[in-house]
Amino acid sequence: MHHSIKIVLLGSVLSVATFAEEPVPGSPWESSALNLETGVLWEVGTGTPIAYRLVPTQLSWRSKEFLGHVFSDGSRIMIRHRLTLIGTWVQNGPESHYVGVSGSPSVEWWDKTGTWSLFTGSGGGFGVIDSRGIKGGMGQDLTLNWFIRGGIEYVTAKNLRLSAGIM
Repeated sequence: MHHSIKIVLLGSVLSVATFAEEPVPGSPWESSALNLETGVLWEVGTGTPIAYRLVPTQLSWRSKEFLGHVFSDGSRIMIRHRLTLIGTWVQNGPESHYVGVSGSPSVEWWDKTGTWSLFTGSGGGFGVIDSRGIKGGMGQDLTLNWFIRGGIEYVTAKNLRLSAGIM
């Protein structure tokens, strides 16, 4: 066989071997996650005469597993740190925008395959809003925030997850 053909064949075999050696993607809880979340909030109750409608967008970071327990069936429950940057457009109300930060634990139960989870958490933080001194509106610029959240998350690909929840 010609010398250059042998080199090409050897190079092909080594390339395939290298491709086959790629590491298998880890479980979702073995690395941190960055989430982009958005929704619509409207007033429920009678805390103000203004019918607020808010459109929040949140950029959340979750750490890898901080504490956890693996059950005998292979599923697991864990706690991860969660920090969030909040930007909110006030669609209906005297203010126009809100910017804040919040933190909380993320309590997650993952099935044994690591493809879906149930999650919950509660926490709080602070932020600023462009209050305008209108009766029934926000009375000051500095605000405190708190929340309770829960939902379901599904892993569709190595770095792509879909979730639905309430806050």
